[in-house]
Amino acid sequence: MPGVDVGQGIGFAKQLEMDREGGPGGAGRWRVDVSPDWNCPTVPQGGVMAALAGRAMTRELGDDLPLRSLTTVFAAPVAHGPVEIDVTVLRRGRSLSQARAEVRNPGAQAGHSVLAVFGRERPGFAFTDAAMPDVPAPEDCPSYRDGPPDDVAPEPERPDFLFWEKIEGRAALGHAPWEEYVPTTSECATWLRFDDPPHRPDGTLEPLSAVVFSDTMPGAVRERMGPGTPWFMPPSADLTVHLFAEPRSEWLLAHYRAHRAGGGYATTSVDVWDPDPSVGLVARGTQVMLVLFPGGPPPPEQLVPFDHR
Repeated sequence: MPGVDVGQGIGFAKQLEMDREGGPGGAGRWRVDVSPDWNCPTVPQGGVMAALAGRAMTRELGDDLPLRSLTTVFAAPVAHGPVEIDVTVLRRGRSLSQARAEVRNPGAQAGHSVLAVFGRERPGFAFTDAAMPDVPAPEDCPSYRDGPPDDVAPEPERPDFLFWEKIEGRAALGHAPWEEYVPTTSECATWLRFDDPPHRPDGTLEPLSAVVFSDTMPGAVRERMGPGTPWFMPPSADLTVHLFAEPRSEWLLAHYRAHRAGGGYATTSVDVWDPDPSVGLVARGTQVMLVLFPGGPPPPEQLVPFDHR
């Protein structure tokens, strides 16, 4: 069967549909070939995999039912290469449906478990009790790809995050790792865009882009910790994304906060904004991530924010 290289974007409904077959227990099994270009650092970024699950569930239910909420539990890593997505429709209603997807490599016992809610638009209240932060435009913000200034000592060699060669980030709010500052908040924000935007046939941006952009929250933890934060890896324990509107702009703004860190975990949130005022808030994500130190635990004084040391 033909697969689809996710390196070509995530707007792949047609190709993914070609790969459907019967799965266990009456589930629809969808197959996709995920490019290592999305590794972050050793396996594909969790938001990409959650978006794949969202696309498979959307196709199983029918494209006319918009995705409203998606929750992923990352039970085991899912490597690049062949991936199976087994979709079970839990309930198919006229205006509200629910589905479950199991995402794993062929033969694996565990992977990512995803629950989703789909719903048609209906009459209801209309307001947004949140505001996009006032930040410079993307072209006025430094790109993550620029690297540190020449007078900053190079960081120790670390794994390559190929994901960031597909997604460009521009710091809009917060501090660079090499800056000296006294942290008072975890609030920070980043402009994000795809180098090769995943467009739908009508030319609009794939709505599941917001799921990919939501799984980018660790910077809020570093922002609150401040200068001298020991290097850590933040694998996701879970990810929940609520989708509100379809994005229209090339750049979307991810506005982050870290609400609590303790016991080796951190809880964070992100609001994803389209700068087009007719769109506004596109999605909101929440996450629990692990805090892992590849070089071993740092001394206790480095485990509290800079202003508490």
